[in-house]
Parts: sequence; structure tokens; C-alpha cells
Amino acid sequence: MSTQEFATHSPGTAALTFDDAYFANPYPTLARLREASPVHRVTTPDGHPAWLVTREADVRAGLADPRLALDKAHARDGYRGFSLPPALDASLLNRDGADHARLRRLVSGSFTPRRVEALRARVAAIAEGLADRVAGALAEHGRADLVAEFAVPLPLAVVGDMLGVPEADRRAFAQWTTGLLAPRHHEQAAESVRAIQRFLVALIAARRAEPGEDLLSAWISARDEDDRLSENELVSMAFLVLLAGIENVTHAISHGTVVLLRHPGQLAALRADADLLSSAVEELLRVAVPAPVAIRRFATEDLEIGGVRIPAGDTVMLGVASAHRDAARFTDPDRVDLGRADNPHLAFGYGPHYCVGAPLARIELRVAFATLLRRFPNLALAVPEDELRWRPSFRSHGLLELPVTG
Repeated sequence: MSTQEFATHSPGTAALTFDDAYFANPYPTLARLREASPVHRVTTPDGHPAWLVTREADVRAGLADPRLALDKAHARDGYRGFSLPPALDASLLNRDGADHARLRRLVSGSFTPRRVEALRARVAAIAEGLADRVAGALAEHGRADLVAEFAVPLPLAVVGDMLGVPEADRRAFAQWTTGLLAPRHHEQAAESVRAIQRFLVALIAARRAEPGEDLLSAWISARDEDDRLSENELVSMAFLVLLAGIENVTHAISHGTVVLLRHPGQLAALRADADLLSSAVEELLRVAVPAPVAIRRFATEDLEIGGVRIPAGDTVMLGVASAHRDAARFTDPDRVDLGRADNPHLAFGYGPHYCVGAPLARIELRVAFATLLRRFPNLALAVPEDELRWRPSFRSHGLLELPVTG
């Protein structure tokens, strides 16, 4: 069993053990914290003290507050939690102000709704091919692993195509990200970081020598011709697009599928009405958000959140998953309603750091669920739900595997 400690120090709240039960379903724990206080003093599993914000209004405001920065340089006495090396840590996820705006302008043009809509046919073709693989596994073995056969390779192929990652290298990259985000031990995470950095440096060198029509080649051109990217920024942006593009979509597909199978009435309604698909994806992003705990920020000055004074330099964890179950914002928040009309979830963030890849992720998810529903009308879990194995990670909420029949 994998166990991590996340100790709360707010009045009336005891230390909590985040174990396999929490990783499978963090929402009861988050509900207790949310009801007790809008802000809790905590220690994260990687040993860093922080403030956990639990309520939707405060989380939303915090995501848009320029006084809460991404750059770890604002951490008082240095950030003591897990950190990436400089070559992987110079992306949008660690930049604020003018630097963030510069990087965002360079990247966002590749992810406009119009441009990603042009990818729909390619995404659909990838999904069909993967559904064939799932069908083959079902025919041969009577069951299939939907994570390995569908949820991972779909975004891996889509993002790999965009960045020009050779097909032969894609599976290894997915394994390294798992080693980074859900390591069995510290050295596995460190080795995964080293492997990812070596891979991306080599890939950039290859694209620099032989440019293609891919996104990475375009960024290299911007770096070499206009000096708009440092070398670390170039490597870091490639890392961010690959990591976020694969991880979040993978977990949204696999966890979302479990939610659908858990609610057969809602699943039947979705099968009967294709027009529900868009709102269904939004609801699945709300109730099965890939990041289960919080988005990290650093206070650049003394401020107040939920009536609690946060000193400059302190780390603030904005609890997106908790916010999604806040009854002050969502009607009957624990109920899955695929037709939910008022659903301003925060799965892609909010404010100036809103996810640039959201339009692509939405297309991938709509295509993925439409394909699964059409190709596998008898899809079901191959094991009891309480036997599913979840990643032992507070950074991402996802399944290690999803055995299904159908």
C-alpha cells in the first residue's frame, strides 16, 4: 500500500493520512476540510508547508489574483518541495507577468479553437484505430485495459504528432511521466526527470537539423531566428505540452469512463442523446478533475484569503477538486448531471493562466467518449470498482489501469 502524509494544522482538524483510499476518492476528505474552514495550514506529501484553500469563491479568486504567483522564486526561504531542473522548469507553469505573457503568446496561437478543430478528423481516426485495438483485446482475452489501450495512446498520438515526436519514442515518454508523477521511490522520479531531459534535448537537436511542419520546429525557428525563447524555455515548453497534453486527457478519459459506468442512468441518457456530449464532458471534468488536490501559487505580498492572513512568501494550494464540490457554487454538487447547464468548473484553471490547450483537450474528450459509446455498447468494469488501482499521487488523479469487458 502506498501511503503519504498530508498533515492539517487548522483548529479542530487532526493530521490526515492520504493513503490508497484517499487516492481512489479524495472527495469525502476534501468535504470535511471545506466544511471546517475555507483555509487550512497543511504540509504537503513532499514536505513543504502550505495553505490549502477549499471553497470555490476563494479558489476562483485566487487563480486570477496577480499577488499569487507561479514562480518558486517568490517562496520564502526557498521552496523545499519537489522541483524540476532549470531545463524543464522554464515554461508557462513557472512564469508570471511579462515573461508569462510572452510565452503564452508564442504558444496560444497553435491552440486556437479554429486550429484545433482542424485536427478533429485526425483525432477521430486515432480513436477509431485504438478502439480496434480494444476490440481485439476483448475478442482475444475477454477483457482489455482501457488505460493502456486507449486513454494513454490517444493523447500521446495527438500531442506526439503536433510536436513531431517519433512514434517509436512515444511509449517511453509516457512511462517516464508516470515515473515522475507517481514514482515508487524518489530515485525513480529523479531518473525519469533525467530521461525526459535527455530525450527532449536530443529531439530538439534532431528538429533543428531537419525541421518539419510540427510545432516544435516552429518554436525552434522562433528561438534561433528571433531569440524569443531561451534554450531552457524551449525544452520546458516542449515538456509542458507533452506532459499536460498526455496526463490530463488520459486521466479525464479513464476516470470519466468509471463515472459513466457508475451511473448507468446517466450513461443511458448520453447514449440516447448525442447532443448531451458537450455538456457531459464538462460535467465529467467537474466531478473527475484530473488534478485532485490543488494548484500551487506563492504569495508575493501579505494578503487575506477566506479571512485568514497569508504572509508574503508562503505557498498557497488552490483546491480545484474541493471547489468543484462546493454547494455554494454548484447545485447538488455531488450529483452527476450530464446535462448540467450552469457548470463553470475550474478544470482548465481560470484567469490569465487558463490552460491554452483546453480547446484541444475538449475535442479529444468528446471524440474519445463518442467513440467508446458507439463502439462498445456493452462496456463494463471487469473487476469490482473498489479493486481498481489508482495512482498514489497528489499531483494527478488517475487510474493505473482500467480493466473492462464489452
